[in-house]
Amino acid sequence: MMIVMKQGATEEEIRAVVSRVEEVGARPHVSVGEQVTLVGAIGVDPTGRERLQELAAEPGVDRLVPISKPYKLATREITHGAESTLEIAGRRIGGGAFATIAGPCTVESYDQTVGTARLMRDLDVQFFRGGAYKPRSSPYSFQGLGQEGLEILRQAKEETGLPIVTELMDVRDVEAVCEVADVIQVGARNMQNYPLLTEIGKSGVATLIKRGLSATLEELLMAAEYVLKEGNPNVILCERGIRTYEQATRFTLDIAAVPVLKELTHLPVVVDPSHAAGRRDLVLPLSMAAAAAGADGIIVETHPEPENAVCDGPQQLRASEFGPYLRQVEAAAALAGRRPAPVTTALA
Repeated sequence: MMIVMKQGATEEEIRAVVSRVEEVGARPHVSVGEQVTLVGAIGVDPTGRERLQELAAEPGVDRLVPISKPYKLATREITHGAESTLEIAGRRIGGGAFATIAGPCTVESYDQTVGTARLMRDLDVQFFRGGAYKPRSSPYSFQGLGQEGLEILRQAKEETGLPIVTELMDVRDVEAVCEVADVIQVGARNMQNYPLLTEIGKSGVATLIKRGLSATLEELLMAAEYVLKEGNPNVILCERGIRTYEQATRFTLDIAAVPVLKELTHLPVVVDPSHAAGRRDLVLPLSMAAAAAGADGIIVETHPEPENAVCDGPQQLRASEFGPYLRQVEAAAALAGRRPAPVTTALA
């Protein structure tokens, strides 16, 4: 259930509602907007729901809204149909702002990583991505540089000012990754790793959750709920292609997921064209399709020498050619009413 407070409701009136929610054994979730404050009652049972009906007559309460979806905090119902705009390390995503997250698949060396980060900064890319830990199908494949990779990402962040997006795979690495990451990436294979999602929620660090290889959109939203329920509102959803019978591409990009998710949730939605395509020649058309479909951004792989990349070389764009690619994608995003996300504050 969601309790909508009147515009101008006092702090005392909001606290009274929160106390009542706690009294019935539910978890209160307060969302302060520009105009009104919403108080969500999470986990309320039928008896408690009946007792909360009395709040309709309380001072400062405008109305009560039942939430019909199983994902109580990710649903668009909780924001009256509005899109959320996330502010992360001085960058904005969602609410009409189109963000580009770009960088190599994996951190290989200082020169490869920091050199690419400098190029991305000069092209006004908003976030820099790079994997220090890599989930691989084969245990014999390159698994990432680990702590050394995190240190290189930290240096890239210091030298360029770009916020870092990097993957977290293991709850034992939460603290180390959170020291560097501005956005934690949850890979497709970990989308339903609920203990990991819970710990990420507790960390408070912004989170990008990739859709699982065979996951439904509701399952993706329920994964987001695990982070949101811990009080972390900065969640980004990512469509990265799903597994089907088709073998012409690495995965099948579900472009319809973008408008469907925009209908179901207030959370920003981005697309990963690199993993969906598996081929760099398809990354541009898939990126433009995502932008035109209303995505809030893209997360794309680029490398100074893709032919020499340690992993996923065939799908990585050549860094020296990234500028023309990005301008075409931004033009497609503009047609859908999305503009490049501005830098709102300096990165500390």
